[in-house]
Amino acid sequence: MDSTGRRTAPIATPTPLDARSPAPDVARGALLLLIAVANAPLHLWGTAPGAFGAHPVEGGVADRVVQTLALVLVDGRTYPVFAFLFGYGIVQLHRRQHTAGVPHDEARRLLRRRHGWMVAFGAVHALLLWSGDVIGAYGLIGLVLTAAFLDRRDRTIAVWVGILTGLLLLSTALVGAWASATAPTGPATVDGDLTALPEPAAMEDHLLAAAVRFGYWLLQLLLDWLLLVMPLAVLVAFLAARHQVLERPADHLRLLRWTAVTGIAVGWGAGSVTALQNLGVLRADGSVGLGLLLLQNCAGLACGLGYAALFGLLAVRWGARRGPVVRALQATGRRSMTCYLAQSVVFAPLMSAWGLGWGQHLSSWSIALVAVATWAATVALAVALERAGRRGPAETLLRRLTYPRPAVADAR
Repeated sequence: MDSTGRRTAPIATPTPLDARSPAPDVARGALLLLIAVANAPLHLWGTAPGAFGAHPVEGGVADRVVQTLALVLVDGRTYPVFAFLFGYGIVQLHRRQHTAGVPHDEARRLLRRRHGWMVAFGAVHALLLWSGDVIGAYGLIGLVLTAAFLDRRDRTIAVWVGILTGLLLLSTALVGAWASATAPTGPATVDGDLTALPEPAAMEDHLLAAAVRFGYWLLQLLLDWLLLVMPLAVLVAFLAARHQVLERPADHLRLLRWTAVTGIAVGWGAGSVTALQNLGVLRADGSVGLGLLLLQNCAGLACGLGYAALFGLLAVRWGARRGPVVRALQATGRRSMTCYLAQSVVFAPLMSAWGLGWGQHLSSWSIALVAVATWAATVALAVALERAGRRGPAETLLRRLTYPRPAVADAR
């Protein structure tokens, strides 16, 4: 009973750090590097962006090399795989509660609290530092899809995966056809109206920048649903987690190999086309930037699932033997929210006009170096916390807000 004398349902405490499945955490730790590299160009300001994401039009050879690698390997690939891992974790958490004998309704309330607080975390993150926050997007997706699909049969979820995949492919094809039919003849460019949008990083007034960041974040919440990629990744993860694909990868080698090879081939193939157009090797008639970005978006889902499968295969190869690099990545993945937020704590003050303003002076290659250094610093922080037996600050706060007080006390 609680302090008021009411009977309370039992709640399973958070999974101990040393009992977590290694593959998802190692994947999160490694992919945080790709997230840092993907987000880095969005902190540049003062130069016109090209037709392919936030990469600047101007740049030397080193910049073009970095842009090419990002367009092929990174852009549009990292957030889908994190959405997959997030969805996978939802099922793991729910299974843990069920195994501990927690009533179904109480387990669902636990998930609602967790996802609701994630939306709040994302709102604060966007307001203070970064308009591209995805913690809130994952929380909102978790709220809706958990309510709609967590209790559904595998077949029902698979049917909806098929429906949403069809809608994604159809919308990509229609928008691409419309862009080709209506755009004027000439090299691919960005619509001038888009280049005139205010850049929060270029604003010296922190309060005004915060308002613009928050508005962009709200718009992104809508786009995340309209683009379908992240909800699709979460639904696929529901199916994968029910069959423990990442906990028992040796039992699913054929599926993992097929997904890794096919997904990565599709993602890198589409990215290569975009990269060649960014380099000017391939010419496109008219303003096809939107169509190309949607193609990247669609292929990014396949590539993200391929990356997740690849880490499952690597887990089989590691077995019980994990070297220092794998252990460091695992420690980082266990604290992925803290490490993700730490990237903004570094980038926003350094790059923004209201801070040191480095974003006006760096280019694609130099800001990529800052991204790599920032990620390396978060890995060092995670390793230090791991040795001390402590969770990350963000994970600790989320657990305290999510779990009832007695459960939190037991978990410390």
